[in-house]
Amino acid sequence: QVQLVESGGGLVQAGGSLRLSCAASGSIFSGNTMWWYRQAPGKQREYVAFITSGGSTNYAESVNGRFTISRDNAKNTVYLRMNRLKPEDTGVYYCKGGLFDSWGQGTQVTVSS
Repeated sequence: QVQLVESGGGLVQAGGSLRLSCAASGSIFSGNTMWWYRQAPGKQREYVAFITSGGSTNYAESVNGRFTISRDNAKNTVYLRMNRLKPEDTGVYYCKGGLFDSWGQGTQVTVSS
């Protein structure tokens, strides 16, 4: 069964913005840290950001100051607001969460120069 569903990806010009969403089942979301990762073509998946159940956040250096992670506990949804996008932000973005590190199917983000 699908437990994490990402959405919001697309094609955007450099300097633009996108907001990704990840809707999770309650068993994955409630009380757990939620994560965003990304994978560029030909590269390994890399960490982007996390948010704890209490709302504490952390970011990879490459996105710090441009991306904002947030969560809506009433909707079991985690968001990633991405501003000042760069071509190197291109990739498939995945969310992860839950006690057993469940992953979504990913959403494609393409930033054109």
